[in-house]
Amino acid sequence: MSSESFPVRIEGELDGELSRWLWIVKWFLLIPHYIVLVFLMAGALILTVVAWIAILFTARYPRWIFEYNVGVFQWGWRVAFYSYSALGTDRYPPFKLGDVEYPARLEVDYPERLSRGLALIKWWLLAIPHYIVVGLLTSGAVYLAESNGEEAYQAGFSLLGFLVLIAGVSLLFTDRYPRGLFDFVMGINRWSARLWSYVLLLHDEYPPFRLDMGPQEPVSHD
Repeated sequence: MSSESFPVRIEGELDGELSRWLWIVKWFLLIPHYIVLVFLMAGALILTVVAWIAILFTARYPRWIFEYNVGVFQWGWRVAFYSYSALGTDRYPPFKLGDVEYPARLEVDYPERLSRGLALIKWWLLAIPHYIVVGLLTSGAVYLAESNGEEAYQAGFSLLGFLVLIAGVSLLFTDRYPRGLFDFVMGINRWSARLWSYVLLLHDEYPPFRLDMGPQEPVSHD
């Protein structure tokens, strides 16, 4: 499949020079972004429900809601790329909705029409296989463990988190981010972004089951 045929494009350019230690404190530096994004994402969820109703009646995604939701999506990707979903840049993310000049970019094509029927099932039923795969890649496995007759929840470490941790340790001790590791991290993020754009009703194209690695979208896939 050509990357041009899929309506979501996610890219990220690895900085040539990254700080050895800055990644350790990025969680603190990003607190203002986290606070703002909580409110922005809450608004996006509410507006997605409004868009869902509009799709059911008109088969169209209201343009202003689309632009807002994609803007939040872009903001979130910049923060994720800077922080612990990639550690791909030390350039602090701007406080701005929409697309800006930044090492991490995300684009979503506006759909002229959307399926009313798919709007009813794609975000829960059709997306289940992707939920499983992306959950395994990006979320710690949560399971029940029995101790002294009592059940307790324990959480594992996600593959994405583990890979980014390896990248951080490599930066700390060698001043290098292994290129192959970065390409793999980008592949996981790309799969996740395609899923969530589908779940948020931004398009009807079903996400492919593949890990497209590397900083840029693939030109073609046989």
